[in-house]
Amino acid sequence: MNKTNPSTATGTVGASQRLRRFAALVRKETFQIVRDPSSILIAFVLPTILLFLFGYGVSLDATHTRIGLVVESSTPLAQDLAASFQASPYFDVIQGRDRRQFEDDLILGRIKGIVVVPSTFAADIAAGTHPRIQVIVDGSDPNTANFVQNYAQGVVATWRGMNATEAKARPPAITIGQRFWFNPELASRNFLVPGSIVIVMTLVGTLLTSLVIAREWERGTMEAIMATPVTAAELLLGKILPYFVLGLASMTLCVLLAVFLFGVPFRGSVLALYLLSATFLVPALGQGLLISAITKNQFLASQLALISAFLPAFILSGFIFEIGSMPRVIQGLTLIVASRYLIPSLQTVFLDGDIWPMFLRNIGATLVIGAVFFLIAVRNTRKRIG
Repeated sequence: MNKTNPSTATGTVGASQRLRRFAALVRKETFQIVRDPSSILIAFVLPTILLFLFGYGVSLDATHTRIGLVVESSTPLAQDLAASFQASPYFDVIQGRDRRQFEDDLILGRIKGIVVVPSTFAADIAAGTHPRIQVIVDGSDPNTANFVQNYAQGVVATWRGMNATEAKARPPAITIGQRFWFNPELASRNFLVPGSIVIVMTLVGTLLTSLVIAREWERGTMEAIMATPVTAAELLLGKILPYFVLGLASMTLCVLLAVFLFGVPFRGSVLALYLLSATFLVPALGQGLLISAITKNQFLASQLALISAFLPAFILSGFIFEIGSMPRVIQGLTLIVASRYLIPSLQTVFLDGDIWPMFLRNIGATLVIGAVFFLIAVRNTRKRIG
């Protein structure tokens, strides 16, 4: 006669009950997503709008910068140099004879710099001396000022090389050949768009989940949930799983837009892409759950999600501002920003390919941050009303 161990049977029943409770929570939250159009808007419409803004509206390529070109003496050499500036793809040139006619435009921001070819330019070249070209830039915008200065020097250097024989100048003994790996066109869109996908995932993951538990408190359904045997861990996992799938779907839409609409090359593997994205959603969703568990108010939760997730991801992740150029204290602060680990990884997947030592290191750091968020969220989600 077979006898069943009571403890084993009890454990099996308990596990089965927990599994049914968990499945019911997942099913409930899935139906809630389908019934709530705001979740679909946040997951699919908002990422599309943000990606269009980053893809078309943000560019770090300094092309067609408006400058004033002053040619004080219309000698053939000076006009030839002026033609080089006119032909440069980096400048939109307005030519004049006096620097003073461009000073108001520079002050008002209508042009970004003034290049002055002095009246002694041809005479200096004929005498074998080094001619001086004056570049006046607007220092209130240091990045654009450096672009104008460096590109102006590049145009002059190129012109000097092409006219070495006429200027009786000895050609340079060393020629530097430049080759750019992974992004030969130096198109800023190719690394801005993958970085913007991370910003979108941060906003979508944190904003969606920050409203989950807060909405339950506002609608009064949290009390009914707390009257059930559901544990805090089961409650959080049951609510987060549908949003985890929704976050991956949102990421997929962004990647398709990046590749087929913006023309960003994709040289890595789909496995690396989804593994990196899935691990990044852990801290993003965990942070949203923690916010909603603490605030118990949808409006306040959404505001905290924008401040604590979107702004650090935009400013402290290396997306726009180089982390190595930040003060030491701020560099240390970026270590707890999960997006700083995904942005270089995602840019690498798109432009370089699969570099697993780098991916695994960043995945480990991301999971640690996510685990901290989830532990704090579980401790703050008590099975009690209050």
